[in-house]
Amino acid sequence: MTMSTTRRAVLATGAAGTAALLAGCGGGGDSGSDTNSTPQGTGGGGEALARTADIPVGGGKIFKDQKVVVTQPEEGDFKAFSAVCTHRACLVTTVEDGTINCPCHGSKFSVTDGAVAHGPAQRPLPAEQITVSGNSIRLA
Repeated sequence: MTMSTTRRAVLATGAAGTAALLAGCGGGGDSGSDTNSTPQGTGGGGEALARTADIPVGGGKIFKDQKVVVTQPEEGDFKAFSAVCTHRACLVTTVEDGTINCPCHGSKFSVTDGAVAHGPAQRPLPAEQITVSGNSIRLA
C-alpha cells in the first residue's frame, strides 16, 4: 500500500507541476493590441535591461538571466517576449532576419508579435511587460 500511495502522490505532484508550468508558459493569444510595452517617457520601476540603442531595428536582444527577448520591429517600437520556446521550453538563442530563433528544433517566432513563423512550435511566445523611459528599457 505504501508504494501505491507514494505513486499517487508523485503523479499528483507531477500533474500539479505540469499545470503550473503550462499556466506560466502557455496561452499568449494575440489580442491585436500592444500590451507588452509602455509608451516612451512613462517611466517604470522594474529591472533595467538595456538602453534603446542596444536593440537593433528589425532585430532584438536576448536576456538569458531574465528569460526575456526584447525586439524593435520598427524604429522606436519596442516589444518583449518570453525567451522560452513554446515547443519544448528551450531558450531561444538568436534574433535575425525578423525572427526569434530556437536552436533545439528550429522553431522561429516573429519579432513583431511573437507569432510562430516556423514550427514545430504551435503557440506564440508569450508577451512580457516592459517600460521604455527616455533611452532605458526596463522590465515592468
